[in-house]
Amino acid sequence: MTRANLVRAVLAFAVLATSFYFAWSKPARLGLDLRGGTQIVLETQDSPAVKADRESTDRAREVLHRRVDALGVAESSITRSGDRRLIVELPDVQDPTRAAAAIGKTAQLTAHPVLPAAGTPAAGQQLIPDESGQRILIGPAALTGAGIGSASASYDPQNLGGWAVDVRFKGGGGATWERLTAKAACAAGDERRVAIVLDGKVISSPQVTESVACGVGITGGSTQITGDFSPSEAKDLAALIQGGSLPVPVKIIEQRVVGPTLGDEAIDASARAAVIGIVLTGLFIVAVYRLAGLLATVALAGYALISYGALVAVGATLTLPGLAGFVLAIGMAIDANVLAFERAREERAAAPGRSARTALAVGFTKAWSAIADSAATTVLAAGLLFFLASGPVRGFGVTLTIGVLGSLVSAMLLSRVLTDAAAARMPRLSKGRAGGIGGAGRIRRWLEESGPDLMKRSRLWLGVSALAVVLAVTGIFTRGLNFGVEFTGGRLVEYSTSRHVDIDAARAAVAEAGFPRAVVQTSGKDDISVRTSDLSNAEEKRIRDALAKEGGGAAKQRDELIGPSLGDELRTKALIALGVALLAQLAYLTIRFRWTFAAGSVLAMFHDIAIVTGIFAWLGKPIDGVFLAALLTIIGYSVNDSVVVFDRVREMWAANPQGRFADIANRGTLQTVPRTINTGVGALFILAALAVLGGDSLTDFAIALLIGIVVGTYSSVFTATPLAVVLERHAKTPPPQSKQKSRPVRRTPGSSGAVV
Repeated sequence: MTRANLVRAVLAFAVLATSFYFAWSKPARLGLDLRGGTQIVLETQDSPAVKADRESTDRAREVLHRRVDALGVAESSITRSGDRRLIVELPDVQDPTRAAAAIGKTAQLTAHPVLPAAGTPAAGQQLIPDESGQRILIGPAALTGAGIGSASASYDPQNLGGWAVDVRFKGGGGATWERLTAKAACAAGDERRVAIVLDGKVISSPQVTESVACGVGITGGSTQITGDFSPSEAKDLAALIQGGSLPVPVKIIEQRVVGPTLGDEAIDASARAAVIGIVLTGLFIVAVYRLAGLLATVALAGYALISYGALVAVGATLTLPGLAGFVLAIGMAIDANVLAFERAREERAAAPGRSARTALAVGFTKAWSAIADSAATTVLAAGLLFFLASGPVRGFGVTLTIGVLGSLVSAMLLSRVLTDAAAARMPRLSKGRAGGIGGAGRIRRWLEESGPDLMKRSRLWLGVSALAVVLAVTGIFTRGLNFGVEFTGGRLVEYSTSRHVDIDAARAAVAEAGFPRAVVQTSGKDDISVRTSDLSNAEEKRIRDALAKEGGGAAKQRDELIGPSLGDELRTKALIALGVALLAQLAYLTIRFRWTFAAGSVLAMFHDIAIVTGIFAWLGKPIDGVFLAALLTIIGYSVNDSVVVFDRVREMWAANPQGRFADIANRGTLQTVPRTINTGVGALFILAALAVLGGDSLTDFAIALLIGIVVGTYSSVFTATPLAVVLERHAKTPPPQSKQKSRPVRRTPGSSGAVV
């Protein structure tokens, strides 16, 4: 083994060992859409005394942490998003009503003396109902939440087997409580108690026991609140007391609830799609590239291990779209291998006496430019998803980025080491076509030698593309876009019923429940989704009861609440993400190639986006965050095809700067057709498996990508390249210069050149 390949082998082993360590030792963090639970997004609001900013939002986060911890929700998390938003994740919590009521209380937590009710309340006094509904008069606040250290619910056997709340004070809170209860102990009847007020309501007004002497009060820095509490009521009260007061009011602008059954089904469906997609793709690659394809398929197992290990190492949360990104990056791993193998075939065809080992080394080296550009453009799109999108779509951007980087390691390290070792030890790989890189086939030779002159009809192909865009835009304006609840605001709830319910009967039941304008649709096989512009938790329960009566029971599988302001913001962010993606790709391709190539690629991307969006408009399919993820992925795939074509055109033009550009572009396009077809078919297997097995949301995602890949393959040949031909007629930039020739690669394996 040469020194360069020894280095690659050591690096490959180190990467695999590290990935195995993380994959074995750390479990993956599942998002709520896979695990089940509730996600609530809160937005802090300005108060008369405090402005909602980063600092006040962080203080609110600490208060909410104490409240959620007191609720006893395992592995909950609260993270700040921007300056004014808090994302609360409560795994395994299926009832958002109790969670929202417990964590969303916003007013000051205060303790007040209860006064004798006589006439009109004086200044600083309030006449409000207590927890039982009886009106009481309370004096000015004597204690605030700042003086409370902790509160916990406990089972009190002395309280006739009831539940109680134990409270410990901090700072001067204990002394204040002592003075407050000392005065209360001197009163008689209903005035011998203290009112604890939160959000303008009395949440508890415990009686000071007879054992507390007048003027002495409760000492020791702690107290116990007893009453007729259920376990959940005691825990909620403890959570509210311990959490204290939020420094600024908060407003719920988004709420998602996903049942664990839906998560289990999504994981199983994605796993089946991944296995079937990998098997079919592997069989196809083996059929095309034989032994080299088999070794590349083995390297795919390494890709899966590397990507999963990196995912758990960085602590990324695996979401449903993230699973799709994880599976989808398999296509990127195959693409890199296809590029290298096609280059190696060209080397064998140009010099039949060249060994397979040398041809592979040159193939991997020459393919690196296109592979790197393809990966960079995909990572650009994934990065935009992370910074400009939100929620599960950000998870898709993370996993897609990890997957692309893992595919580079799989192809340029693992696959290269395996094929080099096989070429060195198996003479059969160097003879005939059993190794898969014996030379160009008959179809490829025909395309290169006497293939059609596609660029001769550039204007015809551009006219067809323009007509397709016009039809797509017509669908967008005539049919309209079916924006999901993410972009419009409102609430979407999905139910599964015990027995099949006809959709007309479901609509009638929802209308009778008081929501005749709700959009009621089937979801999946037998589930029913209900979407309205405004729906409270109490109103949602009415709808659920109506469907349960019709279907013999109804279980909530999914619940999404998006505030109208957040919907407008997400829609704006989606448009910004698409615009920035196009500009970023234009800038990158202009730097890497030339402005005519960049303009052709970006206009072809716009062509692909318009057609996919138009087809979704004609079909009435939802335009939501998952669709946005699909669009940005299509941008990456579309530019990948264009990069490969233009990389070859640039190389051929630099070798023949005096040649006619249209002829050079035509030959470069025809030479890359085998790669485009092989890569596209490999990705189609995976996406078809996702479309058939991936469930409702993944099905639409896969359909969008299936359309995008087909349209993108067409546009790279019949839109991007003809556009470049037309634009080059008006360009004044000279042809690209041929790079300085490096030392020729010897037929001995020692000078392969390391591309790690």
